[in-house]
Formats: sequence, structure tokens, C-alpha cells
Amino acid sequence: MEKKICFASSSGGHFEQLVMLRPLMEKYDSFVITEETSYKANVKGQKMYYLKQVNRKEKTFIPRMIANTFISLRIFRKEKPNVVISTGVLATIPMCLIAKLHGKKLIYIESFAKVTSATLTGKLLYKYADQFYVQWPEMKKIFPKAIYLGGIY
Repeated sequence: MEKKICFASSSGGHFEQLVMLRPLMEKYDSFVITEETSYKANVKGQKMYYLKQVNRKEKTFIPRMIANTFISLRIFRKEKPNVVISTGVLATIPMCLIAKLHGKKLIYIESFAKVTSATLTGKLLYKYADQFYVQWPEMKKIFPKAIYLGGIY
């Protein structure tokens, strides 16, 4: 059975890190989900899906996370990925957990920007990820079971 991969990230730097995985996107049947922003992040040649932009400090946090859960479920049912690869953060949590609930593989890559502390999403998904990657050796102190292979840049 051919692998289908969902590449998931929020906007900004997390998305830029995800784009570094483009060779994998081109090698496998894949699609990308990210947050909808004014600049409409895009990966040329990839099927794109957009989630609500989430900020945990805004009043709309909970309604947007609920909306993202339903959007992610719809995308999951339509695309049926075998693997979700995520560079985080909040907006991607529903897709990651939906995949795990359906017995699919979850690969999480902690942010390159995190050298000595963890993202909240990393802390949450560490226990669910089949493979958890850090981009700095110092992060192995925080995530002892993580895999360190260097930066994806």
C-alpha cells in the first residue's frame, strides 16, 4: 500500500520549516494543511488545505480550535493519510490527534527556534508521536526519547 502523507504546520516559521521537507512531499502522495492567513501560504504543486489561524491568547481560541477539529476531521476522512508529519503548532493538534485515534503514524518535528525550551504543542504531542525529532542536541534533555539529526534547514 502506498503511503499518503499529511504535512501539517501553522503559518510563519513553522510553515517555512515544513517546506524544507519538500523532497518528501514530492516523493510521496501528499497534501499540506496550514493556517489561512492574509498572505495565503502555498507549496507549489501540492494540494493545500487551510485551517483557522489560532492564537491561545485571543478570545476566539476555543471556537477556532473546535472549528479546526471539524475541518481536520473532514480533511482526514477525504484524504485518508497513513502518516502525519507536523512542525506544529496549535492549529495542527486536531489533525495529529485524529490521526493517532485512527491508528496512523505521527511524526513531530520540534521547532528549530527552540534550543533550550519546548513548545506547548511539542510537550503535548511528545507522548503521542511515533517519532519525535528535535533540531538541537540540547533538546534531548527535555525530550529524552527524541531523535536528533540536526536542523532541517
